[in-house]
Amino acid sequence: MKMLLTVEFPPEPFNSLVRSGKVGEIIGRILETMKPETAYFTEHEGKRGGIFVVDIQTPSDVPVYAEPFYLNFQAGCTFHILMSPEDLQKAGLEELGKKWG
Repeated sequence: MKMLLTVEFPPEPFNSLVRSGKVGEIIGRILETMKPETAYFTEHEGKRGGIFVVDIQTPSDVPVYAEPFYLNFQAGCTFHILMSPEDLQKAGLEELGKKWG
């Protein structure tokens, strides 16, 4: 299942890794391992951030994606399930509306 992984990097240890020249190598290893469908780096609530679309097979896959960011950057990670338009059509919204609306 497709998941949106949002990462928020705190200033430290990221700043120190930038200064030491190690940050690019670490991010490269993480991306090589996680093989995201999409990867973007951006600002997130005033801090450095990353947005990744990853494919999760089971809930036990979550640490595979999150731990490299936790351990290397003390980053915060959030996961959100993603649905394609086709997935949304399969959700049965009309029936749910009749039942709960």
